[in-house]
Amino acid sequence: MRVGSLEIVPILDGTARMPAREILRYTGPNSDPWAAHQQFLDGEDIVMSLGGFLLRSGDRLALVDCGIGPVKTPPFDGGLLVDSLRAVGVETGDITDVLFTHLHYDHVGWATQQGRIVFENATYRCHRDDWLHFVNGTDDRAAKKLEPLTDRMEFWESDGNVLPGLDVQGAPGHTPGSTIMVVSNGGERAMLLGDVVHCPIELVEDDWQAVFDVDAALAQRTRTALARELEGSNVPIAAAHFPGLQFGRLLQATPRRGWLY
Repeated sequence: MRVGSLEIVPILDGTARMPAREILRYTGPNSDPWAAHQQFLDGEDIVMSLGGFLLRSGDRLALVDCGIGPVKTPPFDGGLLVDSLRAVGVETGDITDVLFTHLHYDHVGWATQQGRIVFENATYRCHRDDWLHFVNGTDDRAAKKLEPLTDRMEFWESDGNVLPGLDVQGAPGHTPGSTIMVVSNGGERAMLLGDVVHCPIELVEDDWQAVFDVDAALAQRTRTALARELEGSNVPIAAAHFPGLQFGRLLQATPRRGWLY
C-alpha cells in the first residue's frame, strides 16, 4: 500500500483459526447474522492473520505490531515474522521503531524472545494506559514479555504525531490504550486499526462484540463511531487480523454498509 511517498508493507507472522460464533457475538435482532456474510468465514471458523505492518518513512523503518512469535499451540500457528521481514530485505537490526496498537500477547510476540530484545536498535512505543494495565497490572505473562523493554519504551498519552507521516488516534475499549495508526502523506491517508476490529463484519454492522475486548460496551461504541467516520470515505484500512493483512474500504450504506478488499 502506498500513501503518497510512503510505503506500508504487511508482514505476516502466521494465522489463528477460531470459531466465529464464539469469538464475535452479535447483539442485534438478526437470528442468523452470519448468513449474509459467508465471505468472512471458512466453514464455521474465522481464519485470522497474525503479524504487523512495516512503514518506510524517510530514514525511519517502523514496525506496527509484531505478531505472536514462534507459538504453535492451537489456535495459533505463528513464527514467520522475522523471515517475512527478510523476504522484503529487512533485518531485525534495521528496524528503527516498533509501535504497538495495544499490548495483547499476539501483537508483542517478537518484541522479546526469552528475555532478549529482538529489534535491537529500535525504540519501542505504546499508549501509557496499556503499559499500566498490562505490565504494571496483574498480567504476569505480559510483564515477563515486555519488562526487558522498559528502558527502550516511549509513551503517548493523547492523539498526535509520533513519526513522520504517522499519527496515533485513541480507540479505547478493546484495551485501555487501544490505538489506531493513521498514515498520511501528500494528501492521502490510510489507517491501521489494530484490534479495534478483528473482522470487517464488525464495521459492516454495528451490533457486534468481541470476547477479547476489555470493555465490550466501550469497544462497541468506538467501532460504531469509526464505521460512521469511514463509510464511503475511500480511505484504505487494514487490521492486524484481516485475512492476509489486506487493505480494504468500507462502502456507503445502500441500504447497509459493504466491504471491499
